[in-house]
Amino acid sequence: MKKISLLSLGFWASLQFVNAQNITSKKWADHFSYNNVLAMKEDNGKIVAATENGIFYYTISTGEITKLSKANGLHEVKISAFDYNPQTKIALVGYQNGSLDIITPQGITFVVDIPIATGYNGSKRINHISITGDKAVVSVGYGVSIFDLKKKEFGDSAFFVTAGTFLASNEATIKDNKVFSVTNDGLKSHEMNTTFPVYSTWTTEMAGSFKHIDSESAIVFSSANTAYVYENGVSTPISQSFGNVSDVVVNTNNIVITDAARIYTYNTSGTSTGTATLGEICNTATTVGSKIYGGTVFSGIKTEDNISYKPDGPYFNYAYKLRLFNDNQILVSTGVRSNSYNEPQINPKNPGFYYFTGTEWIYPSYFIGNSTVFNVIDAFPDPANTADVYFTNYNFAPGYGVYKMKYNSGSKDFEFTKRYDLGAANPFVRRPIGFTSDDQNNMFLTIGFATNGSTSALGFYERTTDQFVINDLNTSSAMQIPVFSNNLIWIPLPRSENFLVYDTKKTATISDDSQYILSNSNGIPARTVSFAMDRSGDAWIGTQTGLRILNNAATEVKNNPQLEPIIIEQGGIAEELFRDAAILHIEVDGGNQKWVSVEDGGVYYLSASGERVIRHFTKNNSPLPTNTITDIKIDRKTGKVYFVTFDGIVTYQGDVADVTSNFGNVLVYPNPVVYSQFKGNVTIKGLAEKTNIRITDTAGNLVHSAVSRTGYYEWNLNNQKGKRVASGIYFVLMTNEDGSDKATAKIAVVN
Repeated sequence: MKKISLLSLGFWASLQFVNAQNITSKKWADHFSYNNVLAMKEDNGKIVAATENGIFYYTISTGEITKLSKANGLHEVKISAFDYNPQTKIALVGYQNGSLDIITPQGITFVVDIPIATGYNGSKRINHISITGDKAVVSVGYGVSIFDLKKKEFGDSAFFVTAGTFLASNEATIKDNKVFSVTNDGLKSHEMNTTFPVYSTWTTEMAGSFKHIDSESAIVFSSANTAYVYENGVSTPISQSFGNVSDVVVNTNNIVITDAARIYTYNTSGTSTGTATLGEICNTATTVGSKIYGGTVFSGIKTEDNISYKPDGPYFNYAYKLRLFNDNQILVSTGVRSNSYNEPQINPKNPGFYYFTGTEWIYPSYFIGNSTVFNVIDAFPDPANTADVYFTNYNFAPGYGVYKMKYNSGSKDFEFTKRYDLGAANPFVRRPIGFTSDDQNNMFLTIGFATNGSTSALGFYERTTDQFVINDLNTSSAMQIPVFSNNLIWIPLPRSENFLVYDTKKTATISDDSQYILSNSNGIPARTVSFAMDRSGDAWIGTQTGLRILNNAATEVKNNPQLEPIIIEQGGIAEELFRDAAILHIEVDGGNQKWVSVEDGGVYYLSASGERVIRHFTKNNSPLPTNTITDIKIDRKTGKVYFVTFDGIVTYQGDVADVTSNFGNVLVYPNPVVYSQFKGNVTIKGLAEKTNIRITDTAGNLVHSAVSRTGYYEWNLNNQKGKRVASGIYFVLMTNEDGSDKATAKIAVVN
């Protein structure tokens, strides 16, 4: 039985940051995919595995699995190289952007960049890492660099350059104080001495194009089809022709060569000792005792008996939009449109959608090996029966349209039910985008490029006929995912400076429907891409060049209204909030505060009016994998905030849960407040929509008073005179707006 925990106490314990900003906290968690294992290392019956966005640690004897990612220790995503030394317990993680994490039992150190040769403008991607003792050789597009694991700094670098042309090191290893590097121009070698940085002094041990190399008891390297054992200047081929070697691993007693789905083992002389197949493609493999463990592309670590070991997560990291429904269930779509929300951007891995049951992630087998091209912009649970899922396939190939799938809880899989082509003669017209539903469980679908590819449409799902009735609209060609709010359907139009509001009149007929278009004359400054209705009934509309607000929106939209920007004061100068910024998504929490995603700018958490920035998260100060967040969703019951990106999903435990006129579960943290350990504000959560707060000392003297309208309150531990309170016990006395509900709490302060 597998046990899942956040971090093993016996491995990389007491994690902290050395010479790096702490960007994680217990409030963050990841929903990354740990399927694609890139590299593995065995340590006394335990396997350390590196995947695209994190590392996990599998203890064979107990089945315990722990994980480490940007949400709880690492500093980046998109891992491209990894190695671990079982003797020193030190690991080195390389990323696609050229940065490194050094993981030791004492903590994690972030190395921002690699040495770069003058004139080198190529990729900084770390191609490969190999640790020997306290030294690591790092392979990059320009050649190799030596990294000192004790000093946590780079030493010598050898830039493989001839006549101004750089030669990449595909992989490299250190053996007997000598570096061996495989390149597309042969096996290169050099002693680690004073002439190491001079490429002209390097020796070509063998001509050819080689991909992989490793050493321990022997040196083994390979091309795509042939592997060689190298000894004393002689390269002896292993008597086996391979299809496409994906990795070479040399252990103390054997050699393991991974060739797609087949794994070969040899003794250190190159004599075959067996083969194994795991039924799927592997990136790497190793042995523990006599057992083979494969690092697969889709199933984590896998054994010959077809058992997989990995932290639970989505099938891939690609994510675009997220639907929260029922009790903690999730649907994640993965598609994307480019060229101003026009063309489908096809992913070669054909990811489809992911489903979280509330306890585990499910990936529909329908998408595995399916020859249909999928670009799923939205996956939507039928509000009348959430086991039925509809998804939009926005592409220019056969198979376009809307699909209906049914979830089978017994098989933990989805079954294909039906495809709706929406009456489109070809994939270039009536392109389905996204769904919404009203309070009567009626479903609506936005459709782009509907009439001759020039205008849009709205689809109405007719349950009696199991068809979508299409109503062509006199609007621009593209639409976004719609939102039903205040008995109206609100739709951004990303290819025109307009915004559409559709009124169904709450009837089953189209003939009495009406629509309203907001344009430049109403204060729309640019193409509209996002929308949210706040708890006060004000519409927040995100455009390509800023944010606009429509107060009392459901009424005023029918009266040719004027939208307004939010004006803030910066250094005594009035400025428009988010001027010239593309607003990708807006989400409103239970306290009417707003989460706003800005393209390439991270996420802003704003006060209810938008005039105050409460928090600003970026990839540099938080576990966000990128600064472009395509979707934000809030679990109103728990206050958990989901951030969706094309590089994976992370969550943040917010302070605002479902806020009502009465108190929820009032919680104060941190408590006690010890100044030597914490110097921030004390948070009181679980408050009513409007809470009157009085804080007194044990003698009953008033220390602080305030009114909260956000569902939570932060006290800076200052008294009425603006000075920090003395050490002691303080009582928090709270009432809701009409005094019908009360709550109390105690705070211990230690200065």
